[in-house]
Amino acid sequence: MAATTEVGQERPATPMRSLERALDVLEVLQRHTEPMRLSEVARAAGLNPATTLRILAVLAARGYVVSEGKAHRLGPAVLSAAHGFLVSDVLTRTASPVLRELAASTSLTVSLYERVGFERVLVARVDGAEPMRYQLPVGRRLPLHLGAGKALAVDMDDVELAALAEHVRQLGEDAPIDVAALRGDLDALSERGFHVSVSERETGIVAASVPVRDASGRVIAAVSAAGPAEKHPREQMVEHAEEVRRAASAIGRSLPRAR
Repeated sequence: MAATTEVGQERPATPMRSLERALDVLEVLQRHTEPMRLSEVARAAGLNPATTLRILAVLAARGYVVSEGKAHRLGPAVLSAAHGFLVSDVLTRTASPVLRELAASTSLTVSLYERVGFERVLVARVDGAEPMRYQLPVGRRLPLHLGAGKALAVDMDDVELAALAEHVRQLGEDAPIDVAALRGDLDALSERGFHVSVSERETGIVAASVPVRDASGRVIAAVSAAGPAEKHPREQMVEHAEEVRRAASAIGRSLPRAR
């Protein structure tokens, strides 16, 4: 979401502002599953309608947006870009066999997330023997402060956490973040090496999540194993967490050092 000073006022122009505005519009459309009206896109992106309309026209000409009457949605070029990522990303290729093995050994649904700004994106998923009640599509943007997102946020300092809280406030999609409570969860995750969440993002879902670190110790992804809470009590997920930790470590060790 674009940062603004007052409602309806755009940020001061910068040399890259045109590109930033186009990306703001694309991110707005990514977060919505239904087509959006011009006024809705403009308001969510922090832009005026005239600017938003010009950006939508350029994106539509390139296939990144489809405009049908007064409604606008993502276009097929976005899928082509996603395919390019999936076939070229070293992390997802390296992690795939490890994720399949973890799903087979735990019967849980295993997911791999990467951080994008103050959110996370699902980049790979392997269903276990017990399918989830809902299907979470690859490419979905999700909160960084809930569930498996905490494994990606574990090393964030207080300044970054404050910026994350402001991002969530601007989006207005989740309840305001209790920064002190989040800091406590991240400190506990750092000490234990994993986080077990129960109905944090999705009611009735329990998950064990672990950060994936590269050779330098930098967090580059998060691995999560999840299932229905009624079948997997928290104590059992704590036991599964050790398997998730081994999987995350295996992925990190397998990555080229240059990543």
